[in-house]
Amino acid sequence: MRSISVTMNVSLDGVVQGVGRPDEDIRGGFTHGGWGTWHQDDVLAREMGKGMSRPGDMLLGRRTWQDFIAAWGHREDGNPFTTHLNAVTKYVVSTTLADADAWQNSVLLRGDATQTVAELKAQDATTWRSSAVRRWCAICTPPADSNHYTLVIHPITLGMGSRMFEGPAPLTKFTLTGSVTTTKGVIVAHYDRR
Repeated sequence: MRSISVTMNVSLDGVVQGVGRPDEDIRGGFTHGGWGTWHQDDVLAREMGKGMSRPGDMLLGRRTWQDFIAAWGHREDGNPFTTHLNAVTKYVVSTTLADADAWQNSVLLRGDATQTVAELKAQDATTWRSSAVRRWCAICTPPADSNHYTLVIHPITLGMGSRMFEGPAPLTKFTLTGSVTTTKGVIVAHYDRR
């Protein structure tokens, strides 16, 4: 059975929207896009690189997949993140995409997300990495069916934007397995689900 590892950038008030660029996700009038870049340093880059160096596929929603294509899919810059993202198998869950041909090594999972992810998860023992924790927590069964979480907690409150959990989160217990604090005050916390 596949395991799911989730990595999510989150503000102190739980916002996960528009982390990378000002125009990344402006739904709902969000005006603070790019807030995740304000705290970049070598420690954070090294920690994110460790996550990408582990074997496994990626599980993405349509919006994240399309954003990643724009940001990474056509680069040839020698950046290890670029190399990794282009090479890894990317499973994209969507009810609106006709195909996943726009980016190499992408596989479209059509239909009901709960069913397609559950069926694929049952196939083998590969690890998935997902950047959409709140979505996958909502669609995986049982709730919070991810095995490992890396929360990249930024020292900022935003006061608006989509949050990691909209509404009550399911009761789930976690064990802290490690953490690193960057020079800019970001905490990279690793949790395993109990």
